[in-house]
Amino acid sequence: MRHYIVFDIGGTYIKHVVMNGQGNFLEKGKYPSERHDFAKFRDDLLAVVRQAQKRYNIAGIAISSAGSVDSDIGVIGGSSALPCIHGPNFKEVFGGATGLPVELENDANCAALGELWKGAGRHCRDIAFVIVGTGIGGAIVKDGRIHKGAHLHGGEFGYMLMDVRYENGRIECKTWSELAATSALIRMAAEEKGMPERELDGEKVFALAESGDEAAQKAIDRFYFSLAQGIFNLQYAYDPEKIIVGGGISSRPDFVDEINKRLSVFLSLVPIAKIRPVVETCQFKNDANLLGALYHYLQRHGELGEASGPSH
Repeated sequence: MRHYIVFDIGGTYIKHVVMNGQGNFLEKGKYPSERHDFAKFRDDLLAVVRQAQKRYNIAGIAISSAGSVDSDIGVIGGSSALPCIHGPNFKEVFGGATGLPVELENDANCAALGELWKGAGRHCRDIAFVIVGTGIGGAIVKDGRIHKGAHLHGGEFGYMLMDVRYENGRIECKTWSELAATSALIRMAAEEKGMPERELDGEKVFALAESGDEAAQKAIDRFYFSLAQGIFNLQYAYDPEKIIVGGGISSRPDFVDEINKRLSVFLSLVPIAKIRPVVETCQFKNDANLLGALYHYLQRHGELGEASGPSH
């Protein structure tokens, strides 16, 4: 049986897993990320590959990474928490050292592909995947494949202008990230309460609201309305079958219900809008990147077939 070693390159840890072609997780691990020394970064990753090769028939290496990933060439552009990964050709470096095929893709794109393959987007062809964190990012899947865009900015939903004001000859605007990311929720709550942002985090804001704090409740209401506004716009700009939302805040049990309440308000205000966005949360959470990296590898190598759901 053919197996694959899959990596998710994060700012703090590099997660890795051995998987088979059906997407089953066979062996998982992680180690601290090397930020500046690419030689050490390379040696750490190769050590994991070689250990896996002692126990499995490793047929290829699949990688999920932050940054503007050029999947054809194998180079990671842009910037991230790991400066050393930007510039080297991963296909040449790691393929040359192991003799194995190497495929890499952006982490948000991988998460979307993981959900498309086995998760909330299964049986869909067109989805929008939104990640709500410190900022807002995401991915567009069209006809079962990632749509990267002409400048590798497909899915950068956080740039959307949401609040544009023309006052006294001046223009002011805020992006979706500035209004609907978790950092925006913290900022709004801090402003409402007149306290420093450093004294709050997302969990504290929700805890305050649940205890009856009106300032926190107001900030959460604004947050959900801004999130629903962006989702409404995505539905009518792209018209996906589903909009799948990930990020830590999406784990809240009432998350989708709260978005749907605000979507109902917008739909009542825009009578010509007849399509209600179908919103679901990411099923595989932190494992979606790993699963999608393998899907991307199999897709590029023509090895993707019908598979049963993965077991962890």
